[in-house]
Amino acid sequence: MIVVDDVSRHFGGIVAVDRCSLRIETGRITGLIGPNGAGKTTLFNIVAGFLAPTGGRILLDGRDVTGLAPHRLFHRGLVRTFQIPQVLERMSVLENLMVVPAGQLGESLLASWLGWRRVLRQEAAIRRRAEEVLGFLSLERLRDELAGNLSGGQKKLLELGRALMSGCKTVLLDEPGAGVNRTLLASLVGSIRTLNRDRGYTFCIVEHDMDLIAELCDPVIVMAEGRVLTEGRFDQVRRNRDVLEAYLGGIAAPTDSQA
Repeated sequence: MIVVDDVSRHFGGIVAVDRCSLRIETGRITGLIGPNGAGKTTLFNIVAGFLAPTGGRILLDGRDVTGLAPHRLFHRGLVRTFQIPQVLERMSVLENLMVVPAGQLGESLLASWLGWRRVLRQEAAIRRRAEEVLGFLSLERLRDELAGNLSGGQKKLLELGRALMSGCKTVLLDEPGAGVNRTLLASLVGSIRTLNRDRGYTFCIVEHDMDLIAELCDPVIVMAEGRVLTEGRFDQVRRNRDVLEAYLGGIAAPTDSQA
C-alpha cells in the first residue's frame, strides 16, 4: 500500500532520514519502532504529507504521492492520527465525526438554498454513519459531550472515529497508546484489530509501548539513525543483536519466561 523509496530529509546539516526504504503491506498492521532520534516521526510526517522529503519518493497504492499535502492524501485514502489528539474541542463528539466526510452539500451556500432537501437527506445519512461509529467505539454515551472535555484515551478513540468517517482505509497511528489508561487502551487495540481483520484496514503504528507493538503488529520495522535497521516479527527483532545495540543499549533480550 505504501512504498518509501530511498527517502531522505535534511534539516540544515542534520540528516533526520537517510536514504530510507520500506514497505507497508496492504491489509497488515505494521509497527515502526526505534530509539529516540531514529527518524520515525520525521518519516511519518513525510509519508503523511506534513513534510516534503529532501530526496526519494513515496508511493501510495502504486501512485507517486511525493510531497502531496495532507488534504490531497486524504482524498487518496490516507489519514493519520496524532500523539496529541487533534479534536475540535468546542464541538460535540458527534459533531466532530459529522464534519469529516468530504463533499458535503451543506458546505455550498447555493446548494443550501436551492437543494435543501438533498442537504437534509445527506446530513441524515452522515448522522446515521456517525452514530454507527460511536457504537463501534463504545462512545455512544459521550455523543453530546464537548470533545474538549474528554480524557486523553477518549480523544484517541475519537480520532480513530474521525479516521473511520473519512472513508480512508490506510491509517497512520502516531503513538496511540501514549497517555491512555489500560482499560481504554484495550478498547482501542480491539477496535484496530477488528478494523484490520474484518474490514481490511491497513495500519502503520509508531509506538514506544512494546506490549502494544507485540500484541498488534506484524511485521515490525526498526529504524536507527534515519534508516531501516531490520524488520520481521516482534519476537525476532527483539533478539536481533543490532537492535539490542541501537535500541536497548546492548541489554540482553528477555527470555520467553521473563517476557
